[in-house]
Amino acid sequence: MSPHLVAPYVKRNKNDRNDAEAICEAVSRPSIRFVPIKSATQQDLQSLHRVRSQLIRSRTALANEIRGLLGEYGIAITKELRVLRRALPLILEDQDNGLSGVFRETLAEMMERLKFLDERIKRYEQRVRQLFEQDERCQRLVQIQGVGPLIATALVAAVGNAREFRSGRELSAWLGLVPRQQSSGGRNVLLGITKRGDRYLRMLLIHGARAAVRYAERRSDPGGAWISRLKARSGPNVAAVAVANKNARVAWILLSSGEHYLPLPPHPRDRTDIGARAPRAPLGQRTRRRGALRVVMHPKPAAFPPPSKSLRGRAENPL
Repeated sequence: MSPHLVAPYVKRNKNDRNDAEAICEAVSRPSIRFVPIKSATQQDLQSLHRVRSQLIRSRTALANEIRGLLGEYGIAITKELRVLRRALPLILEDQDNGLSGVFRETLAEMMERLKFLDERIKRYEQRVRQLFEQDERCQRLVQIQGVGPLIATALVAAVGNAREFRSGRELSAWLGLVPRQQSSGGRNVLLGITKRGDRYLRMLLIHGARAAVRYAERRSDPGGAWISRLKARSGPNVAAVAVANKNARVAWILLSSGEHYLPLPPHPRDRTDIGARAPRAPLGQRTRRRGALRVVMHPKPAAFPPPSKSLRGRAENPL
């Protein structure tokens, strides 16, 4: 169990006896939620992701420190890692930039540390890729738009087969991708997302969704059209969170049922071929549109059609 679910049942001061009593009281509740036990494979995947994340934070801190020290000498570099990698050798080779010999040695050592962190991060990503190719569940997850090897392995490491959740919405709520409620008196108020659960996994899902939102206009399937409409209506950030929420629900279906991802076929009205008409259902057959049956009416022409307004005006005002 999570400790924050047991804390409300502690009646007095904190000691071993009161903690044991609170745990027994929390276990007896029918709505209590338990933490699933991870397998050895999940622990291996999670350890790789944790170490990789720590290396990325160290690299980011080192890059910011290098930019800050160079700014003290009047050398400004934009906040992009690739720009910093290209600029450091040029700065060290330039003898007219006013840098002292002591600082040049320090900067060279920091550049070597930056290269070392890049190599370590790349090696961990290769190890994640190897485990990804060996797991059949990860192979099914990458069929979703906006999900890659990193997201697939992180999902499997966190939830396994995802059978501890009753629905896809529970998984998305566990990841903090659902709106936060502040409702009272029958008035429903929805705020931003809750941001609960695994922050690292939520970050990966949203970044993958940003890639799907960016290339949604190039897609011709209903999913791409839905993302384009949502992006035009609510902006790219809201669209990215909505796509991440949807990807989490689809991932729950694939993990819990063992099925493969089947994208929706394009709608007949979205076809780009010129001169082709959408197939129509035969008479009397049920369709998926508003009418249950397709019925064609042939109204009889009127024997004496009513005159037009222009004719009535001429008859009333002949002169």
